[in-house]
Amino acid sequence: MTKQVSVGGVTVGGGAPVRVQSMTTTPTSDVEATLAQFARLYAAGCEFVRVAVRGEADARAIRALKDRSPMPVVADIHFSDRLALLAVESGADKIRINPGNIGGEAAVRRVADCVRAHGIPVRVGANTGSIEREHLQKYGRSARALVESALADVARLEKYGVDDIVISVKASSVPLTVEAYRTLAARMNYPLHLGVTEAGTRESGVVKSSVGIGALLLDGIGDTVRVSLTDDPVEEIVAAKRILRACGLEKDYVEVISCPTCGRCAWNSMQLAQRVERAVFGVRKPLKVAVMGCVVNGPGEAKDCDIGIAGGEGKCVIFRRGEAVQTVDADQAEEVFLAAVRELLSRKE
Repeated sequence: MTKQVSVGGVTVGGGAPVRVQSMTTTPTSDVEATLAQFARLYAAGCEFVRVAVRGEADARAIRALKDRSPMPVVADIHFSDRLALLAVESGADKIRINPGNIGGEAAVRRVADCVRAHGIPVRVGANTGSIEREHLQKYGRSARALVESALADVARLEKYGVDDIVISVKASSVPLTVEAYRTLAARMNYPLHLGVTEAGTRESGVVKSSVGIGALLLDGIGDTVRVSLTDDPVEEIVAAKRILRACGLEKDYVEVISCPTCGRCAWNSMQLAQRVERAVFGVRKPLKVAVMGCVVNGPGEAKDCDIGIAGGEGKCVIFRRGEAVQTVDADQAEEVFLAAVRELLSRKE
C-alpha cells in the first residue's frame, strides 16, 4: 500500500479510492472563465483540478480561484521557483514541479521549505521529454531512464525534508509507460499519478489511455489518474470514470450493457442504448441496465440486470431481473423503456 497524502482534504494513496483529475485549458488569470471550467469538470466527476502557472498573474489568481472552487486546486509550475513559492502562498493545495528545472539547489530548497511549511504535497516525475541528461545518456529513452530521473527528483526534495510526494513517469508510448510504472511501483511506496502523456485526440487518446491506465490499475498500481486528451477537458473526466468502472474500481454507478447488434436486430436498439447511457451517466446508484437487440441473448444477459429490454419482430420485451414484465410495440419501445428507467432511478432505495 502506498503512503497517503492529502490534497486540500482529498486523500490520495494509502487505500483511498483512485482519484480523477484534469487540467484547465483557460488562462489561469482569467478567473471567471477558469471557474466556469472548474464547475463543468466538477459536475462531470473531477476530484481536483490542475492549472497552469505561466506568470505572476496566474500564480496570484489561485487565491481567487481557491475561494470559489468546488474542489482542490493544483498549481503546475516549471522553470521558476519564484512562481512556485507565489502559487503556494496564494493557497495552492498541491504543486506540480520538476526539481531538475526549477532553478538549482538553492531554488529546490526554497520550494521544499515553503511546501513543508504549508503542509501541501508535491507531484514530481518525468516524461520522455524531460528525462535528465545523465539518465538519458546512460539508459537511453527507456523505462529505466524515466524511473531513475523521477527518483532523482524525489531525492532532491527528500533531502530537505519533503515526503508528501506523488510521482509520475509518463510517455506517449503505452508499453513504455506501463513498464516504467511497474518498475517504479516495485521500488518505492509514494502514491503514483497515472497517465499516458500526449495520448492524442479523443478517439485515439481514449484507446491509448484505457490500455495503459487500465493495465496498471488492474495490477493494483495507481492512486490518481488523468486521461490526457486533445479535447474538452470534461471528456478526460468522462473517459477516466469509464476506465475506473471497467476496472471494477467504481461501484456506485449505473452500468449499461448493450449488444453490438447484428442482422437479427429488427429495431433501433443502438439509438436506445446511446440515449440510456447519456441519461444515466452521472447517476450515483449501483444499478445495471441492459439494451439487447434480440431474444437470442437478451433474456439471459438481462437476468442479473435491474431492468432490460430485448427486441423481436415488431415487438420488444422489458425484463426485470430476467423476468418479462411488459411487451410493447417496437416503435414505442424507446419511450416506454426510458420512462421505466427514469422511474427506477427516481426510487430512494
